[in-house]
Amino acid sequence: MRNERIGDYLVSQGLITTEQLTQVLAAQKESNGTKKFGDVVVELGFMSEVNFTKALANKLRVQYVDLDTAEINSEAVQKVPEALARKHTVIAIAVTGKRLTVATNDPVNFIVLEDIKVSTGMDTVPVLATTTAINKAIGKNYSMQNVDSVVDSIAAMNANNVDAEEEESKDRVESAPIVKLATTIIENSYRADATDIHIEPFKTYTRIRIRVNGDLVELMNISSAVHSALATRLKLISGMNIAEKRIPQDGRFTQVVDGTTLDVRVSSLPMVNGEKIVIRILSTGQIALRKITDLGMSEYNYKLFESMLRVPQGVILVTGPTGSGKTTTLYAALGELAKPNVNVITVEDPVEKAIDGINQCQVNAKAGMTFAAALRSILRQDPDIVMVGEMRDSETADIGIRAAITGHLVLSTLHTNDAASTVVRLIDMGVAAYMVATSLIGVIAQRLIKVLCPECKTPRITTEEENDLLGVEQSIQIFDPCGCVSCNNTGYRGRTAIHEIIHCTAKVSSIIAANGSKEEIEAAAKDNGTKLLRDNAAELCIAGKTSIDEVIRTTYTV
Repeated sequence: MRNERIGDYLVSQGLITTEQLTQVLAAQKESNGTKKFGDVVVELGFMSEVNFTKALANKLRVQYVDLDTAEINSEAVQKVPEALARKHTVIAIAVTGKRLTVATNDPVNFIVLEDIKVSTGMDTVPVLATTTAINKAIGKNYSMQNVDSVVDSIAAMNANNVDAEEEESKDRVESAPIVKLATTIIENSYRADATDIHIEPFKTYTRIRIRVNGDLVELMNISSAVHSALATRLKLISGMNIAEKRIPQDGRFTQVVDGTTLDVRVSSLPMVNGEKIVIRILSTGQIALRKITDLGMSEYNYKLFESMLRVPQGVILVTGPTGSGKTTTLYAALGELAKPNVNVITVEDPVEKAIDGINQCQVNAKAGMTFAAALRSILRQDPDIVMVGEMRDSETADIGIRAAITGHLVLSTLHTNDAASTVVRLIDMGVAAYMVATSLIGVIAQRLIKVLCPECKTPRITTEEENDLLGVEQSIQIFDPCGCVSCNNTGYRGRTAIHEIIHCTAKVSSIIAANGSKEEIEAAAKDNGTKLLRDNAAELCIAGKTSIDEVIRTTYTV
């Protein structure tokens, strides 16, 4: 049995079909031995990495370990040097007497195990884990150990440079410890699934916080002596002027973390105690574009959205506050619409994801390339579908609406609180009511709502007040967050979107043309079957996917 090939074993277990095995072997042959069988199976989407690793563990009769939830002993980690761990994709997780338990993605590779035995002087016991989990654990465990020593060495450098000038010398800012600290902060933040990093200077210390699932969480505090060098290092790599500390600046750079290239946006703002740096982490186009079925829409809303995308000309608007996933929704819609026989052009600030087959244009206000100027030129480029990153001013809104009336499909975003107030906002921006009424296909308002951790959520029965909020007749079972190892004691794991979609039917359009109020538009939309954000959030709460606190946080109105 042990000599049975892994492909045959997977077929015998009913995990893949014979046809799929043939495809995998052909693809592996094409790679000329550069790819392992498991990599190809996962790449072709026949199995997930976790399922393949578990099947391999069963075949080899080796224990499988989920490193995301397993407790990793820091003493064990230190036994294996970081360079060796990265070279062989291994991480030591436990010590028992003279035996070292090592997580590896290749437990039958005795050269690797022998290498570790020579280096540590201990017997190695292999366990199996996924390559992704091992890389993540290596980054997390080694980099956090490095932070303290990095901060200490920078503090020592600063103590020796008491007489140095206020302006950092380039050599000092590019010194190994500062470079390591800046890299480590971004790596640790990305591994914690953070979207933003805040580096905030105070009188005696600098606080570093990261935004995870929409909430700011403290990552670490460092000495204020380090702040100036760290800020200068980040400004240097993101192409800002390091001598200018009195005005706000913006920049960007790329960094590779665990094999993924990140697009990192940096913004600096002068504060009382130094410059506050905020870093936005964006995964580049290497991460697959979401399909509209992956947006977390309810079946009802998904059908509405799909029918809107079939309309050949008009305007579709996506609205919501900053960071509510508007761009993700637009990109998913573009992925659906971009066919070889249509010309799709986007104008964005900035271009967040490069998409094959779509012409993407970057706004550059300094050079006079504004949304309005770009949009005017785009309309002379024979487009079928136009995406405008944001309708920021009346000029952009006006050109966008006119483009829709002249036979183009226009997709854009707007910052408003709900779908009905979007129409009022457009008219308020100076677009004639009759033009909005004739061109608008529909409006999607969305928010991101946290999803309860399935491991630790705790059930309870609703109170009368909560019944009113959820729109139910009698008390029902709902769930509260609790907190465990797999969700970092937050009680939540990941986020999903809630939507409110208004379809501009004849009735809604006539109210818009007659300069109707937000309330009138909302009432007409409800008659057409629009489900409000509150209804959508309540459905998720009743289904046990989110908590009542989240329903209130995302949809509460006075």
